[in-house]
Amino acid sequence: MAAIETLLFDFGGTLDADGVAWKERFHALYLAEGLDMTAEAFAPLFYAADDPLVGALPQTAGLAETIHALVVGLEAELRRCEGAAKARADRGRRVASRFLADMSVIFARNRPVLETLAERFRLGVVSNFYGNLEAACASAGLAPLFSVMTDSCRVGVEKPDPAIFRAALDELRAAPETTLFIGDSLSRDCEGAWRAGMGFIWIAPADVQSAARTSEARSALAAVTRLPDLLKVLK
Repeated sequence: MAAIETLLFDFGGTLDADGVAWKERFHALYLAEGLDMTAEAFAPLFYAADDPLVGALPQTAGLAETIHALVVGLEAELRRCEGAAKARADRGRRVASRFLADMSVIFARNRPVLETLAERFRLGVVSNFYGNLEAACASAGLAPLFSVMTDSCRVGVEKPDPAIFRAALDELRAAPETTLFIGDSLSRDCEGAWRAGMGFIWIAPADVQSAARTSEARSALAAVTRLPDLLKVLK
């Protein structure tokens, strides 16, 4: 660990939650609103709302605009889904508001952690995002902490392709062997980091970590359940 100079982070699920992706968090919020739909049935509706936003949002769109646009799409998909509860604008507003509020709590907790890490390491973000990653980081109050914010939509390649990681490393003039990637997805973050020659730290709930039996999980240098735990791992 003494040789590590750079830390790169995933965004959604890593900086804004404790290792839980947006899809799962939206599903949980809709269940709380009374939606009767399995995670498996919800997933294609989420992606049908999510995918069209890539490259369609203004690069200046912050998190609030991003989340509200995603929820509008989700409500439209739910309305079209046979057997789904009728989409309601008030439900969508509540879901978006709760999602953003939960994000805000995690950002407030994680910001001092990132500030501490920034005293020792160069920090950056590498995310499969919509083209407005910099604005999203700015609206979260995190942008000043990052020397690079690499957005898949802007560079034209997505994780786990190692090219997106190399784009961030090249901009920082950082070496992969002195860089760690921190993310919540084994298939995108761990696989991509490994292919790019970087070490990987996994952030995920304890039950998810316990259930994982993949080679990616075994290849992680460490696993944490909250971003603040990095301070112990990187001491």
